[in-house]
Amino acid sequence: MSRAPVVTGIGIAAPNGLGAERYWAATRAGVSGIGPVARFDAAQYPSRLAGEVAGFDAAEHLPSRLLPQTDHMTRLALVAAGEALDDAAVEPGGDAALDRGVVTAASAGGFEFGQRELEMLWSRGGEYVSAYQSFAWFYAVNTGQISIRHGLKGPGGVLVTDQAGGLDAIAEARRQLRRRSRLIVCGGVDGSICPWGRTAQLTSGRLGTGDDPATAYLPFDERAAGHVPAEGGAILVLEDPEDARERGAPRVYGEIAGYAATFDPRPGGGRGSTLRRAIEGALADAGTRPGEIDVVFADAAATPALDRAETEAIAAVFGDRAVPVTAPKTMLGRMYAGTAALDVATALLAIRDGVIPPTVNVRPAHHHPIEVVTGGPRRAPLRAAVVIARGQGGFNSALVVRAAGPASPDGRGAHSRWEERIMPDRPLELDELSTIFRESAGVDHAVDFDGAAIDTEFDELGIDSIALMETASRISREHGVRLDEEELAGATTARLLLDLVNERKR
Repeated sequence: MSRAPVVTGIGIAAPNGLGAERYWAATRAGVSGIGPVARFDAAQYPSRLAGEVAGFDAAEHLPSRLLPQTDHMTRLALVAAGEALDDAAVEPGGDAALDRGVVTAASAGGFEFGQRELEMLWSRGGEYVSAYQSFAWFYAVNTGQISIRHGLKGPGGVLVTDQAGGLDAIAEARRQLRRRSRLIVCGGVDGSICPWGRTAQLTSGRLGTGDDPATAYLPFDERAAGHVPAEGGAILVLEDPEDARERGAPRVYGEIAGYAATFDPRPGGGRGSTLRRAIEGALADAGTRPGEIDVVFADAAATPALDRAETEAIAAVFGDRAVPVTAPKTMLGRMYAGTAALDVATALLAIRDGVIPPTVNVRPAHHHPIEVVTGGPRRAPLRAAVVIARGQGGFNSALVVRAAGPASPDGRGAHSRWEERIMPDRPLELDELSTIFRESAGVDHAVDFDGAAIDTEFDELGIDSIALMETASRISREHGVRLDEEELAGATTARLLLDLVNERKR
């Protein structure tokens, strides 16, 4: 296969939203998921903040038999993988199982599980250590658990390149498709928010030590002083476009158009970063000129030297302040092997909806020769994005994602052949809108727009702007109608929203 593979499913676990649409709505709104560490008492540690997936209860999402044998980050990975496969309408097992595989990235394995079992070993003896410790701690455990749970019996692998791993795993998935696999589940979900994990992370010297979530992670800012550790990431379903069409994939988010990786020379040798070569290599692999890139998702290390190296590389490839640059991870923290995979998912959602999510809290320093998107989301026609990721030890990776079809009439992303096929001719009905609000927006109370409620303002019903954006994303996916923030602001009741959507469908 030489065709660019397409992404047909996305699953996300992030500190500001569990699930792709909840995450995307919160990210567009600039909602932060960073706060004081809740998973353990971090009062005595120099770094006391984290990006945690708040309120996550694995028992609500996974069978009880999996809970004793999995670390917290593996549970997040299983939930994200399940969402991605459901999104892509992939049925588990069957005759195709040997042609479907899993490639994930990891930085540390199941540290929290491992710490607990080591404490049992020290305090009570080896007979009290769980047999599941034999694999629950391991780097490849997410790959194994996802493949077992979903009957994916084809190629399997794990990439361990620190925070570059998410891109490297997607690239390895592309290689497996070129070797005639038909579908690869790929990406990364990571997290070691426990005493053992925090101790290991502190050795990098790159963690911020501030206690204010609004100023703790400020890449490209004069105040940059390290990053906030986080948990989460994204899992993608990657397929050859013809295989996806043959099995009837319901949607395509975009294509993995190009990739390259480099390795920096040893520090102190007088040679600089090779990040520029990685970006140029990814563009060459995609057959794309720098001027065709609409947005760059930055690595955003938030240390002065690393920020300077990245902004210089971006400016050298694209020109000074010639392309919008964003780092929505400032709302989340850095999720190690999960970060770059989530950036890819975010880039695909940005292309779909024609909006660049913001870099929050940052005041870009004038000496950085890049244009950082701050203050709020930016509406823009998007066709192609570059995602940059770097791992400690010298790993550099860059990946180009691109809309999979010709430009849509409104300039937002692509008008894909899949979108034509799945967009229903029927109008959006009131009961369906109620269901979308409940399922997509996660509204707790019953949302039945009967009687006077159809003309009641959303805010009076307890429906906030994030819930509206999640609902708009679901309408876009299922009815092919994209609504921007200005249109949503004017659709203040269920009747107005129905009329707007159905008018656009005619």
